[in-house]
Amino acid sequence: MQLTGRNIVGFETFSEGTVAIQSINPATGEALAPLFFKATLDELEYAAEKAEKAFQIYRKKSGFEKANFLEKIAEEIEALGDVLLERYMLESGLPQGRAIGERGRTVGQLRLYAQLLREGSWVNARIDSGLPDRQPAPRPDLRSMERPLGVVGVFGASNFPLAFSVAGGDTTSAFAAGCSVIVKAHPAHLGTSELVAKAVQKAAQATGMPDGVFSLLFDDGHEIGMALVKHPAVKAIGFTGSLKGGKALFDAAVSRPEPIPVYAEMGSTNPVFVLPRILAEKGRAIANSYLGSVTLGVGQFCTNPGILFLQNDKDFMDEIGKNASDTQGGVMLTPGIRDAYVRGTEHSKQYTNVIGIGKAPEGFTAVEPVILHTDIEAWNAQPELAEEIFGPTSLIVEANTKEEILIAAQNLTGHLTATVHGTAEDFEEYSELLDILEQKVGRLILNGFPTGVEVNHAMIHGGPFPATTDSRSTSVGTRAITRFTRPVSFQDFPDAILPDELKSDNPLNIWRLVDGEMTK
Repeated sequence: MQLTGRNIVGFETFSEGTVAIQSINPATGEALAPLFFKATLDELEYAAEKAEKAFQIYRKKSGFEKANFLEKIAEEIEALGDVLLERYMLESGLPQGRAIGERGRTVGQLRLYAQLLREGSWVNARIDSGLPDRQPAPRPDLRSMERPLGVVGVFGASNFPLAFSVAGGDTTSAFAAGCSVIVKAHPAHLGTSELVAKAVQKAAQATGMPDGVFSLLFDDGHEIGMALVKHPAVKAIGFTGSLKGGKALFDAAVSRPEPIPVYAEMGSTNPVFVLPRILAEKGRAIANSYLGSVTLGVGQFCTNPGILFLQNDKDFMDEIGKNASDTQGGVMLTPGIRDAYVRGTEHSKQYTNVIGIGKAPEGFTAVEPVILHTDIEAWNAQPELAEEIFGPTSLIVEANTKEEILIAAQNLTGHLTATVHGTAEDFEEYSELLDILEQKVGRLILNGFPTGVEVNHAMIHGGPFPATTDSRSTSVGTRAITRFTRPVSFQDFPDAILPDELKSDNPLNIWRLVDGEMTK
């Protein structure tokens, strides 16, 4: 498929702008053809106008029609074949295995949402039948369900060119909810974004979706992104990126004449706690698994374990020091991410001890892993040590007592995950730690590591601020659909004009709460 560098607005393409940008191969520093034209404010306005009109049609599509659309997107992405994988690798510096795996995750979540839509019970239909003879006043017939919000703006993420990008989780859940979508492509993978956008465009046309249900705009600055957030047609935002970026979008959204929700996944250091008994039994194995998790994907996961807490254990520290030098670094996604990583690790070295520096391969943005160490007193005195450094680095904090561990946990801000390694006896003795961490994170893990995020119905990929702007939501898994819906009640409606989900004879055969009881 030929790349054009043109913005995609519904079923049309545009390149009215005069400023061109290019992706960079992070392994070589080479600028990649073709030139991509930055979207203009007029093109954004046209995309928003189309999206708003398309929403009025798309919102009424049945679950089966939307499921067909999502499945067709998955089919068209797979049909791109090696062209997509090759461009992905050129723009990200990531290996073929990662590209194949991420493509699988992307099409898998599209199909998972299609299954959710076909089953249909996700709308949370509730019916309280009218009681006209109730005294002292009759009760009206009330029926409620989730309905789509409107146009959703989505920002592509730097670290997942497919799964958190053009047809990633935010876009997929918004489509499933019944919303039209405008995506701002991440400038690090412009070609990958165009390829996937064309797949979405083709799927929309093939399945009879309205013109404007999807658009893709290019920009390497803030103008288009901020204009997207502030546009009155846009009713919600999905974002994955830095704390600074997410907070800026959130502040802009809540300062609008009509404030809108921003579901931003931002910074998280995903603390790991290793308790005494398991440390004595399996400290060496845990140390090696921890190093593997820190360096997986060059540490460029939002679930990278950035802090590890334990009570003093010389053997564990010796094992880390011995093996850290053999850990492998790699090419980071962009020069900007590399520079931030170098600045962050150099800053932290001023307040900590370096116990291991791994190997950096050749490459334009290549970096080495860095494992740091400090004690609980220094940790408490330097709050900035708790800030995320995106990349293959982590800080080990040694405490002296159980009480110090509990205080450290209590002082944590919000994170996506927390992990606790322990035996059954450890978990009983440190039950208070689990209670504390449950209030700090979206996902609590026992005897594992957080870097794998399963896409299913039970996954929660979110957490209290600053991990996200809304701890009640998730950006992974089917619960993400309700970020882009709102509940609506229908009072005393005749059956004929109710949505199918709320009709008395339940034509869709979905689970509903009827007069207080779940039933089909």
